Amino acid sequence: MKTLGIETSCDETAVAVYDSEQGIIGESVFSQIDLHAEYGGVVPELASRDHCNKIIKVFKDATNGIDLNSIDQIAYTAGPGLLGALLIGESFAKGLSYSLDIPLIPVNHLEGHLVSPSMEFEEIETPYICLLVSGGHTMIVDVKAFGDYEIIGQSVDDAVGEAFDKVGKLLELPYPGGPHIERIALDGDPKSYKLPRPMLHSDDLNLSFSGLKTSVLYKVKEIDQMHDFIKSNIAASFQAAVIEVLVKKITKTIELTGRKEIIIAGGVAANKKLRTSMKELEDALDIKVFYPDLKYCGDNAAMIAYLGSLRGSSKNKFVESCVRARWPLSELS
Repeated sequence: MKTLGIETSCDETAVAVYDSEQGIIGESVFSQIDLHAEYGGVVPELASRDHCNKIIKVFKDATNGIDLNSIDQIAYTAGPGLLGALLIGESFAKGLSYSLDIPLIPVNHLEGHLVSPSMEFEEIETPYICLLVSGGHTMIVDVKAFGDYEIIGQSVDDAVGEAFDKVGKLLELPYPGGPHIERIALDGDPKSYKLPRPMLHSDDLNLSFSGLKTSVLYKVKEIDQMHDFIKSNIAASFQAAVIEVLVKKITKTIELTGRKEIIIAGGVAANKKLRTSMKELEDALDIKVFYPDLKYCGDNAAMIAYLGSLRGSSKNKFVESCVRARWPLSELS
């Protein structure tokens, strides 16, 4: 069975085709980073317009060499995300669904991240823990079975990716801040600035990054002349604080749940220091840590197509819009 996936929840226009026997057989992603860089963040109206401009080309690139009549169903991101951007993907998916006379499957973007590593690692079996760390979400999810998810910890304020971007802006780094903070942190001393570790020792699994971001703001204001080596030290200290909190919360999660498999997903999962730190837990706690391929950490259509293949039993053609800017995992059927 072949499932075509469409992803337009934010600033990536993506299309992929998943074959249940061969895996991903075609995919293409166009990133709008350059478009939004001058604004320091995603501008929803510009994102929607660019999805309109790029989706046909991305579709053609992803399906190059694939007989469209061989596609059995279409899955698309219906939420959560930017409403206008989501509607572009849905409209395109509906048009294809009607023209090819095949079923349409609206799926949850967050669920795509939760299950995406299973697309690459067949040995992963439920139950497992997923640490979802992205620009819009930070949560610890107990994946008990496919479709059965419990959020057991989450950020009470900023998402970790959002905190990276805001600190990057404070350091006058290009958007998005995460990759640039990681890059300059390589030349910095993570112990040079004493930054808080919010909720590090709390009794629950929740997290907080707003106070850490604010602490960086105060440090920056104290500095009269900002030099590159100072930026590197601040970046390294900030990154070290974030990773220490995440590692501590995952360690506590393992202690409380007894789970032996951990998945790190979302855009921040591409951070090499985070990957290294989490991998160090394997021997210490006798667990197994999995990461998606770097190209599948951020928003992508491969995970949407794969998720659609798992949900393919509900073969429907939706007339009314299923798009939802907010779509909690707790509301998945």
